[in-house]
Amino acid sequence: MNAALATTTATTPVLRRETPLIHYCSLTTKSPVYQINRVRFGSCVQTVSKKFLKISASSQSASAAVNITADASIPKEMKAWVYSDYGGVDVLKLESNIAVPEIKEDQVLIKVVAAGLNPVDAKRRQGKFKATDSPLPTVPGYDVAGVVVKVGSAVKDFKEGDEVYANVSEKALEGPKQFGSLAEYTAVEEKLLALKPKNIDFAQAAGLPLAIETADEGLVRTEFSAGKSILVLNGAGGVGSLVIQLAKHVYGASKVAATASTGKLELVRSLGADLAIDYTKENIEDLPDKYDVVFDAIGMCDKAVKVIKEGGKVVALTGAVTPPGFRFVVTSNGDVLKKVNPYIESGKVKPVVDPKGPFPFSRVADAFSYLETNHATGKVVVYPIP
Repeated sequence: MNAALATTTATTPVLRRETPLIHYCSLTTKSPVYQINRVRFGSCVQTVSKKFLKISASSQSASAAVNITADASIPKEMKAWVYSDYGGVDVLKLESNIAVPEIKEDQVLIKVVAAGLNPVDAKRRQGKFKATDSPLPTVPGYDVAGVVVKVGSAVKDFKEGDEVYANVSEKALEGPKQFGSLAEYTAVEEKLLALKPKNIDFAQAAGLPLAIETADEGLVRTEFSAGKSILVLNGAGGVGSLVIQLAKHVYGASKVAATASTGKLELVRSLGADLAIDYTKENIEDLPDKYDVVFDAIGMCDKAVKVIKEGGKVVALTGAVTPPGFRFVVTSNGDVLKKVNPYIESGKVKPVVDPKGPFPFSRVADAFSYLETNHATGKVVVYPIP
């Protein structure tokens, strides 16, 4: 959601939708339209505890408001999605008696308002990297947006009431947090946090951290810089949509090309792609131009290496890696979020939230099922979290 601080009282910050959400909708099979502020939110007026902490959102309103009291009484137990065994979406259970995390001196406790889902969430639940995973049971979720309700003694830059966002696990595959973001509360290290951009709402912010950190780190590792060209494979996906924007509007690419399906070509153009390639009709190996960098976010490294210039680089996020392509695992870093915040607040970089969402907290299993179809546009987001 697009929430910026609109009104502030002595005790309650009020957040209101201000900036447009890129929301994909197709009016006909031949007429894809990317519309602004057409997202709808179900009725939500929920009390998290019987004391002071409340979140409310207006029903089906583009000016949805979220209210959180900074002096909230923090309960001892919370609702959270949990799995105790690896497997499909059926292992996910919504529990109501999970202990609220205790924070360490370098952490803050966040009242979660929204959470973003990522492919790594599904792979983790399926046990794809159980050898390096944290112990079961697991509260899944890497991406969070919410409000700070408690700070550790060593925290310097954040205070109660701050609206923040983060990727809560510093290492995605090596001991990721046992208690993630698909819960009412989560504990996060200060170094992983950034203030939420003022012009976007919690749902939009929740879809950004891991994906935008991956996009930026990939560009850094390929030594991408102004004047270079880039081809983005899967430009309408969660990471690809951000690679396009960062390469064009932050790094100063001379040319950005991106692949997408027929119905999503307009989206990738709107994000900054100079050339939108319909992968259902064109083979990238037949493209007339070569590129300094190919950012493979779909798993076609064997083809990607054939369209780079001499000395060019290919970063592959998934699938088999063909030399000189390489892979990396993203490191969560609040400094990256702080770096991109001005570009988000200026409107140069825009979150893309899939139109089937946001999914309510009660439908996290459905959100994962949809994510795992690999057909999402932008990010799959869970909101509101009660």
